[in-house]
Amino acid sequence: MALRIVASRPDPALISLPWSVPLEEWGEPYVVPLPRGLSRHVVRIVRLGDRIYAVKETVEDIAFREYRLLRDLQRLNLPAVVPQGVVTGRVDADGRPLPSALLTEHLRFSLPYRSLFSHGLSHDSLPSLVDALVVLLVRLHLAEFFWGDVSLSNVLFRRSAGGFAAYLVDAETGELRPSMAASMRDYDLTIATENVFAELLDLQASESLGQEIEAHEIVELLESRYRVLWQELTEEEEFSASEMWRMEQRVERLNDLGFDVDELDIVTDFDGDRVRIQPKVVEAGHHQRELQGLTGLHVEDAQARRLLNDLASYTAALGLGREDRHLVASRWLEEIYEPIAAMIPADATGKLEPAEIFHEVLAHRWYLAERAGHDVDIFEAAADYIATVLKDKPDEAISR
Repeated sequence: MALRIVASRPDPALISLPWSVPLEEWGEPYVVPLPRGLSRHVVRIVRLGDRIYAVKETVEDIAFREYRLLRDLQRLNLPAVVPQGVVTGRVDADGRPLPSALLTEHLRFSLPYRSLFSHGLSHDSLPSLVDALVVLLVRLHLAEFFWGDVSLSNVLFRRSAGGFAAYLVDAETGELRPSMAASMRDYDLTIATENVFAELLDLQASESLGQEIEAHEIVELLESRYRVLWQELTEEEEFSASEMWRMEQRVERLNDLGFDVDELDIVTDFDGDRVRIQPKVVEAGHHQRELQGLTGLHVEDAQARRLLNDLASYTAALGLGREDRHLVASRWLEEIYEPIAAMIPADATGKLEPAEIFHEVLAHRWYLAERAGHDVDIFEAAADYIATVLKDKPDEAISR
């Protein structure tokens, strides 16, 4: 049987991996010490040159199905790991068949939920973790994606302006459908609450989470926040023709949640006295797209919102409100953001993303100003943050 590699972005170095060895026996120089989540499959994270992959052993048909589904999610710009290829035709040194392998691109600065808690995540951050999972599930459902196995274990989390962004990492049970009934969404939500409840109890049993946490309250929060967000994004709203400002208000509320409305379904009654509106196409990443359009930076949406706020403060402080916004953003990038990013020591580049460090510098600056009773220069705050806070943080990625 010949080794076969199907890849969306062929990397010749993939051939050099020890495909004739069972994945659980892989070690140096390929496997890198990055945390992995729980999985029913054998998974290893490997490094080839400057690229890092997650490799999962599975059945050939399932590997190809998940590979194609992840490519569909990527095409739809949904938060999921990026598929790289499928390897089939593996045999060991004695000619015995080995499982096929699915390769995905490792998501930098991402951590499974267990590693977050082992890195010192407090129970106060649980609502933020739940919110990230809820936003992910809602976005998938808006795209008519049925997950079938919603859990913390099937998600990778990236820090985002003090909160988190969630990425789907296991699509084995998923399905993109022409349309998705409410009963299927409810099923996904039920699976989510059951799995998260069990995972929280498991964390408590391993003493990674305090016993004072009421797991049932967390899963109730998950369900309620899902229903609130889904309603805000999709419900039909009716008002009088003299209240057309409510249409703009609805769009602004969605923007504040980080979503853009690409299409509104507007219906008026026969006399034109009543108006009904319903968002038809809702796309996440409002602040992300705005910041990228202004600066070229691609960051998480909550990080983008924080950076846009600092850009607005910079604009006001220098009286640049009448200047072209793109020119002001370019100046802010050159004078503020990039110099602070350049202050990050080489041995700290694997701790947090630059955008997350910038967010933490802003928070640290506020703390220093409160303590001192006066404004603190942002570069002084950055130097103090790097010296007193950043140096003690654990690595969350391998420096390239």
